[in-house]
Amino acid sequence: MNTDQLKNEQIHIIPTNGNGNSKDILPPNEKIALIEQKFKEIMQILGLDLSDDSLKDTPRRVAKMYVNETFSGLLPENAPAITLFDNKYNYSEMLIEKNIPVYSCCEHHFVPIIGKVHIGYISGGKVIGLSKLNRVVNYFAKRPQVQERLTVQIAEYLKKVLGTENVAVIMEAEHLCVASRGIRDIGCTTITSSYHGIFLTSDKRKEFNQQVKA
Repeated sequence: MNTDQLKNEQIHIIPTNGNGNSKDILPPNEKIALIEQKFKEIMQILGLDLSDDSLKDTPRRVAKMYVNETFSGLLPENAPAITLFDNKYNYSEMLIEKNIPVYSCCEHHFVPIIGKVHIGYISGGKVIGLSKLNRVVNYFAKRPQVQERLTVQIAEYLKKVLGTENVAVIMEAEHLCVASRGIRDIGCTTITSSYHGIFLTSDKRKEFNQQVKA
């Protein structure tokens, strides 16, 4: 499976035509125009006065936010360019990047998921630019999500680009579908993990977890 196929499989979108742009997905400007109109209709159904100075431009603002920010990860062409380096120092221990901020959107109620991701891997000959780990997290977060799938997507993508099974991902997050509606309980944290390769052994998993909590 090549990188483009991996992107499409993980995102659950229409396959691309090979040049990075889907032949069946609307271009961003058309998406914005359509969402603006639909959101305007929603606001009108709710009884909001769209002649109000504070509200009249809200449909456009929301449409641009959805396409260019909140759900930008739906387009494969927004995937980060991955920078890999040879492991010239033969570093054989785990490399950990922790407390990576994550802002996603619950696909059940379209409200925020806010938290942090911790990533560990052991080089199979290549190392990745540290900021690219943050960008990978952001890419998969910027779409309607469930936390379990997001955690697995990050791990599987890193396994592919790094060429190693030795990857571990932990995500801790607060779901506003719990905090701001329904039960309305504040302070609940959901924790998910995805361990692969050597991290499936108890010793490496324990070491990784200890470093994350340190």
